[in-house]
Amino acid sequence: MKLYGYWRSSTSYRLRCALELKGLAYENCPVNLLESAQKDAAFTRRNPFAGVPMLETDSGDRAQSMAIIEWLDEAYPARPLLPAGIEDRFRARELAYAIATELHAPLNLPVLKYLKDPLGHSQDEIDAWYRHWLAKTLHPVEARLAQLGSGDFLFGAPGFFECVLVPQLYNARRFDFDLSQCPHITRIEAACLALPAFQRAHPDNQMDAG
Repeated sequence: MKLYGYWRSSTSYRLRCALELKGLAYENCPVNLLESAQKDAAFTRRNPFAGVPMLETDSGDRAQSMAIIEWLDEAYPARPLLPAGIEDRFRARELAYAIATELHAPLNLPVLKYLKDPLGHSQDEIDAWYRHWLAKTLHPVEARLAQLGSGDFLFGAPGFFECVLVPQLYNARRFDFDLSQCPHITRIEAACLALPAFQRAHPDNQMDAG
C-alpha cells in the first residue's frame, strides 16, 4: 500500500495511526499541500476530492480517511480498531465522528486560507475562530468520556477513536487551545503518545516534516 499524505494533515495523521496500530506495511508518499500538489491533474484523476490522504491499494485508490479506516478494519480484521460489541462500536463512532465531522470541516487548511484571503481576517481572528470550534466539540467529547468512565483508552486499547482524537489534539496545541478542562482527553492522548505506533505516526517523524 502507498499512503499519499501530508505530514501535518490531521486526516493523514489519523490514517497513519490506524495503519501503524494494525501493523500494516505502507509506503509514505508526501503530497505538499502548501504547493497545492493535491490539485495537480495527475493526482485529481486518481482522487477527484483533491485532498489527502489517499491510499493506493491492490484493489484501487481510496479517499476519505474515515471511510478508509473502516475499510481497513474490514479488509484486515486482525488487530481490530473497532470494539466487538455493538454498543461499544457505537460509542467509538459517536466520539470519533464528532471530531471528524464537526471539527475538520471548519478548521481545515482551505477554510483557514479563505478566512485570510479573500475575507481579510487577521491571524489573531483566525486563531480565535479555530479555538471556538475546538471548544464547541472537545468539551462535549470530554463530558462523554467522563460519563463513560474511560481509562487510558476508550475501551482497553487504542483504536478508532484514538486514531481521530490524537491528531486533532496535535492541531489544538499548535493553536494554543487550553486543554486544562479536558483531563480525560489529555490522559488518553498521553497514553497513546507513549506507544511506538503513535510515535511512528507522529508528524514530526515523517519524511516531509519541516
